[in-house]
Amino acid sequence: MAVVAIFSPKGGVGKSTIAVNLCWCSAARSKHRTLLWELDPQRGASYLLGEEAPEKVRASTIFTKDASPEKQIIATEIPGLDLLPADDSLISLDALFGDLGKKRRLEKLAATLGKTYDRIILDCPPAMNETARQIMRAANVIIVPLSPSPLARRSLDLVRNELARHCKGHGPVLPVFSMIDKRRKLHRDACEANPAWPIIPMASSIEQVALHRAPVATFAPSSPAAAAFDALWTGIEHKLAKAR
Repeated sequence: MAVVAIFSPKGGVGKSTIAVNLCWCSAARSKHRTLLWELDPQRGASYLLGEEAPEKVRASTIFTKDASPEKQIIATEIPGLDLLPADDSLISLDALFGDLGKKRRLEKLAATLGKTYDRIILDCPPAMNETARQIMRAANVIIVPLSPSPLARRSLDLVRNELARHCKGHGPVLPVFSMIDKRRKLHRDACEANPAWPIIPMASSIEQVALHRAPVATFAPSSPAAAAFDALWTGIEHKLAKAR
């Protein structure tokens, strides 16, 4: 089992879109039994997969009580991919972690879920707090989507500094350029300065994920965007293999 966190302290970088498309690659391409664990109360990943808000069950109860996370998991229309959805109870998740005083609560839950799943992909809330530190301790690899702006590098430095202070022995960090348009000089310059970073292009097929409420490969399998997600997933699998 491996945990892949899609994390950024900054919103608006395509985090949920990347998470959903990587889940498809994991389940459909790699044939892994895959769980998308949605930790962002905005529920972007659930929406993109066509799932509606859960009823009655509160997502935060798996952290605060002995509630079984398996009872909240729902099957998606993608074979091999299940979803552990978020709801607005996770807005106060950081305070809950503070009250619990258990620095590895999320990691232990992931280990329990790992008895069923080969890959657990975390769609993380855009914040740098105790929830973020719990995620980083649990992750075997941390994907950081970045825009090509000078401020993006500051976000990456913030992640690395936080890891150095609070998460010794963390998994590798993989920066990923998101929403790249190489017709723009700023975007080209950023990519040329960091040639090893994977690139997710700015493409109409990616924008249509929210319209189709499905991963790119299900409606535009031959598109450059689908190829970009495939390449990113291949890189993640290589990092996981090297980390073993």
